Amino acid sequence: MASDLTSQVLDVLAQSDGPVLSADVFPSIPSTTLKSALDRLRSREMVSYRAIDREEAILTAEAEGIAANGSHEAKVFEAVRQSVEGLKIVDLPKIVGKESAEVGMGKAFKAGWIKKDKDTLRVNTDSITDTSQAQLRLIQNQRSHPDPKVISELRKRKLVTMQKVISFEFTKGPKFATEFVKEETDLTADMLASGAWKNTKLKPYNFKAKGALTSCGALHPLNKVRHEFRQIFFEMGFEEMPTNRFVETGFWNFDALFVPQQHPARDLQDTFYISDPPSADKPRPDPDDSQHSSSKLLSRELKKNESPLNYEQYWNSVREVHETGKFGSIGYRYPWNPDESLRLVLRTHTTAISTAMLHKLAVNPHPARYFSIDRVFRNESVDATHLAEFHQVEGVIADFGLALGGLIGFMEVFFAKMGIHKLRFKPAYNPYTEPSMEIFGFHEGLDKWVEIGNSGMFRPEMLEPMGLPKDMRVYGWGLSLERPTMIKYGVKNIRELLGHKVDLNFIESNPAVRLEKE
Repeated sequence: MASDLTSQVLDVLAQSDGPVLSADVFPSIPSTTLKSALDRLRSREMVSYRAIDREEAILTAEAEGIAANGSHEAKVFEAVRQSVEGLKIVDLPKIVGKESAEVGMGKAFKAGWIKKDKDTLRVNTDSITDTSQAQLRLIQNQRSHPDPKVISELRKRKLVTMQKVISFEFTKGPKFATEFVKEETDLTADMLASGAWKNTKLKPYNFKAKGALTSCGALHPLNKVRHEFRQIFFEMGFEEMPTNRFVETGFWNFDALFVPQQHPARDLQDTFYISDPPSADKPRPDPDDSQHSSSKLLSRELKKNESPLNYEQYWNSVREVHETGKFGSIGYRYPWNPDESLRLVLRTHTTAISTAMLHKLAVNPHPARYFSIDRVFRNESVDATHLAEFHQVEGVIADFGLALGGLIGFMEVFFAKMGIHKLRFKPAYNPYTEPSMEIFGFHEGLDKWVEIGNSGMFRPEMLEPMGLPKDMRVYGWGLSLERPTMIKYGVKNIRELLGHKVDLNFIESNPAVRLEKE
């Protein structure tokens, strides 16, 4: 124990007038145990010490055998010498062993100790010096060799390994004493009452010592970046939509967005379908006590000239705009299947929520700004940049007389608040927006343009079946939450950010984030 060792250290120093090497007096004591005792004494200035690092050569098991019994080549020479008529090569492994025969014969030839006469080995000298055995015996005793080249050669032959050894040189300190007096850590009532505190040695407080880390919760990096996005939306006058409905019908997820039922996005390889229950009811109002209700955003009493939403009429209008065309559109002209529309899916985008909110806005059409940040699901192959679930950041702006130029201008303001000031827009296709644009931002770190989102203006075939006026336009745009988070925190594999492979130390130690700051 360290307490017993402190007394031994003090006894050794009491009998010495100079520095003491631990390798000489405590050769078998582990360095960690000895350091603990020395630290304890140094804290009271009773000793001072310095650590000495050195490397020692340690023999392997094979080398131990050579040091004891001779090298492989020496064994071969001795076997050949004892055979007066010479030694058949095929008989050598039987005498010295297979390993010694394979290794030693070549080295004995190289040293000129033996020679070959057809299939027979004969000695080529009267006596030899087993240099390898001598070198290994020296290393065995001294743990080193005066010639570094010898050590290097033996390491190549895997006969020697190097081991780091820590020893200490310690001397008497300013307050050296032969007895280690225990210091009291607390001043008790009994000490004060008896007066014993006057003669008691109290341990001084270390006010520079670091306190123990307090375990506490930590926000996930996605939550930190999500918080920044929410602040940006709130600054710009947006209201947050309720998005805690992960399961949607095909109607809200696809049909109401003017996505045809034959679209590839509705295939099994792209969308997760729910098997039980197999289908849902037709669109209907949410119950007043439903946690999914958006009535808080649009809560008010209907005016005299207003009527509640007609979900049956909305259902029929969506069917007609797909099947035969309506509101000036020729539609897709295919037999629309109601059963397909009522299938349940894990939502593939939060635009399903935006659609439901815009439908409720039709009761009293007025300028509105909504946003959502929540989880969506895609049946995709998992790799370094894709998961079967991720978070979508989405915003919609509804107003009268909106135009494409206004969307571009708004995107520049929105992304500038994220610290992205160089944007490019590329025409794209979406079933429910026209015109549609992919948004590219210049990444200073990568020194290239990267896609950061999609945007567009919702089509009349999506808006007019809801009952919104013809002159009301709606901007819509979206991006993932994971991509900016990975860029900000330098994460290269999305599976290290979300899922069972996340390092909890990374979660606890990651810093706060400001999107507009580098």
